[in-house]
Amino acid sequence: MNKLVLIDGNSIAYRAFFALPLLNNDKGVYTNAVYGFTTMLLKVIEEEKPTHMLVAFDAGKTTFRHQTFTEYKGGRQKTPPELSEQFPLIRELLDAFQIKRYEVENYEADDIIGTLAKKAEQDNWEIKVISGDKDLLQLVTDKTTVALTRKGISNVDTYDEKTIDETYGITPIQIIDMKGLMGDSSDNIPGVPGVGEKTALKLLKQFGTVENVLNSIDDVSGKKLKEKLEEHRELALLSKELATICDHAPVEVNLEELVFTNYDEQQVSKLFKELGFNSLLDRFGDDSTPTSETELEKLDFDILSEIKEEMLVSPSSIVVEVIDENYHDADILGIAIVNEKGRYYIPTDVALSSDTFIEWAKNPKVKKAVFDAKRAIVALGWKGISIEGIDFDLLIASYLLDPSVSSHDIADIAERNGQHVVKHDEVIYGKGAKRAIPEESALAEHLVRKANALHELKNDFEQKLKENSQYTLFTELEMPLTIILGIMETTGVKVDVEELTEMGKDLDQKLTTIEENIHNLAGTSFNINSPKQLGEILFEKLLLPPVKKTKTGYSTSADVLEKLEEKHEIIPEILHYRQLGKLKSTYIEGLLKVVHPKTGKIHTMFNQALTQTGRLSSTEPNLQNIPIRLEEGRKIRHAFIPSEPGWSIFAADYSQIELRVLAHIAKDEKLIEAFNNDRDIHTQTAMDVFHVSNKDEVTSNMRRAAKAVNFGIVYGISDYGLSQNLGITRKEAAQFIERYLESYPGVKDYMETIVENARENGYVTTMLNRRRYLPEITSRNFNQRSFAERTAMNTPIQGSAADIIKQAMVQIAKRIQEEQLETRLLLQVHDELIFEVPEAELEKIKTIVPEVMEHAMELSVPLKVDYSYGNTWYDAK
Repeated sequence: MNKLVLIDGNSIAYRAFFALPLLNNDKGVYTNAVYGFTTMLLKVIEEEKPTHMLVAFDAGKTTFRHQTFTEYKGGRQKTPPELSEQFPLIRELLDAFQIKRYEVENYEADDIIGTLAKKAEQDNWEIKVISGDKDLLQLVTDKTTVALTRKGISNVDTYDEKTIDETYGITPIQIIDMKGLMGDSSDNIPGVPGVGEKTALKLLKQFGTVENVLNSIDDVSGKKLKEKLEEHRELALLSKELATICDHAPVEVNLEELVFTNYDEQQVSKLFKELGFNSLLDRFGDDSTPTSETELEKLDFDILSEIKEEMLVSPSSIVVEVIDENYHDADILGIAIVNEKGRYYIPTDVALSSDTFIEWAKNPKVKKAVFDAKRAIVALGWKGISIEGIDFDLLIASYLLDPSVSSHDIADIAERNGQHVVKHDEVIYGKGAKRAIPEESALAEHLVRKANALHELKNDFEQKLKENSQYTLFTELEMPLTIILGIMETTGVKVDVEELTEMGKDLDQKLTTIEENIHNLAGTSFNINSPKQLGEILFEKLLLPPVKKTKTGYSTSADVLEKLEEKHEIIPEILHYRQLGKLKSTYIEGLLKVVHPKTGKIHTMFNQALTQTGRLSSTEPNLQNIPIRLEEGRKIRHAFIPSEPGWSIFAADYSQIELRVLAHIAKDEKLIEAFNNDRDIHTQTAMDVFHVSNKDEVTSNMRRAAKAVNFGIVYGISDYGLSQNLGITRKEAAQFIERYLESYPGVKDYMETIVENARENGYVTTMLNRRRYLPEITSRNFNQRSFAERTAMNTPIQGSAADIIKQAMVQIAKRIQEEQLETRLLLQVHDELIFEVPEAELEKIKTIVPEVMEHAMELSVPLKVDYSYGNTWYDAK
């Protein structure tokens, strides 16, 4: 039997957006609604096993109902831009899943669903409707069921005729009459004033329909109710009409067009990767067979058992192959070199034992082109070989030319440039459990093809960088930086394993104490980590008001507990217990696992070619994300120590760098004056926005609001985002933003001008000409366009701030080398640089580091740097 699933796209998207915290991927795109929608979709496909599917969307703000009642849906707030931006992604998601999506001008999604459900019933199909809107319950029949999402997205209540009778005591079609009498505030359907659900149901059980109620007013009990029904007779009939779903909308799709067999896992997987849905990728596993690729033209090369000096000349292109995600101390599979003398594959044992190769590698005068210089530096560095003279990195060049591209591996870069000369790594090695190293001849050919593509693309990419005015950015910032990062990664950060272990024990004791407190407050022992047991304690034993339920019982998620924090003293204890538990498992135990046994250090990996703003990120482990809100979290930095006795950890960070960049780029006189006079910028903003003449009159709430809008401007402000941040209404947030822009006209002009420039050029740039392309800036789609506009405003600020700290890293490394200092740069954490410094160099570093950082780039406002030092990273902060 055919089974048709009809999904109310707008309703589910709204539910998902408000059910989940704001999430964004590494490109800064909001994805929480898409993620929630996706989990719902996967669950529906798995559980319902539909033969046919369609997702219906509202086509616009006005429908045929507005002709009858102009105020229909008039009370609704404007869709938050953070949600609007996600609708194109949801449509893209449905296309990847090969699920039909549809909308009809002048009609709502409900009407499309109602029309298709009726058609399917006539053909004796089974129909399942998924929505968050109770209006659709009117569609329930013996063939159609409706699943309504609860508060949240993953759990639903399914209604058939029996369920509606048990819940409301009426038939599905009477749902329309109920809405006619009680109205619906969410759709601005008026109903009869003063009549609620209870009264409406009582009347319908007695009279059946709105018309019968109005025709039998004399039989209605209660004088006031009679008067209301009499007075608002027309409203009741109008409301019923507005609530009635149209089952004959001009839907031009046939049921057979909605056939759903299955989705293409490869296509969906690709989209999940772009969206950053790593947890959902696990559904597809890692055992897929690599796709075959077309045969490539024969390429001549030599496999060397002996390296002769004349083979290694300058310039050369070199590929050092390491396929492990974490390339520290990993096996090098082989090395390929292409130059004017020939193409060579060098087995690892031959290269590492050859004085000729080692001397060539460390010769700075021999120019070398590489792919991922940092990876090569680190991989060879662990084998005791220094590689110098690197003057070109294809990975970095590709990233600078277009940071929005999802893949910068050699095969994809070659393909994008018309060269189908390199197979993808997965084809050669497989993936997951099937990954294996091929025979030497196949491995050699693969590596030589990579090196050859690199050799042939080098000149073309250098020319493109010059045409984009990005060659200086490439040669003077990113190339020196990638070498610095390689050295930082190889150096690593020393960790006091005993200290970390003791912290773990201390947390265990604290967790035990908190657990006892919780059990005492609950009056019984139970498993705090069991949501089921915790739910029973909180909502059945302690009788706290349940906020939402799941299929397995009460929800005890963090957002639920936070809403109950004032209701009972057990709640803060539970929240603290969870925080410490995560701290222990993720950070204490997590960090101990990645301390390298040979060095006693943690060797994080810095991603230089990932973010679209140019910021560095850190993985394996992420040392930019060690929690600092809790004192117990801050104490983790106690375990990060100098690697030499008598040395210090030295930390220097920029103060409000992004706001200073904003003042400079926007040329706003008020902001420039405030920074030049070293005023507290958030207090100054509060004074300007709240029209307070004396800083002593600025309250903490005023300053907090000013701080939120200051940083909101940097990250793309919206009334919704600010309202969530400050706990105020969207109207109040919008007024606050308006007052801010009135106070800082330079910022307002900048925001308008940068959007116009982006529209004209198709991209925005940072102060050092880093580009971010914004093809959606001219899109007819409002949601895509608004996201691009917000990105246009904040990318030059965030990207320029990233450029400045990178510039500082390069200049500091140069000074350290020039002055022959032993000081080592260990970490970059957002706007902060961490060093380990010998005692004899401390005074000099206290001068050099702030001086270089504050003059890394000259702005119209001073760059301000704070520094501190101590025996550990904690002491230095």
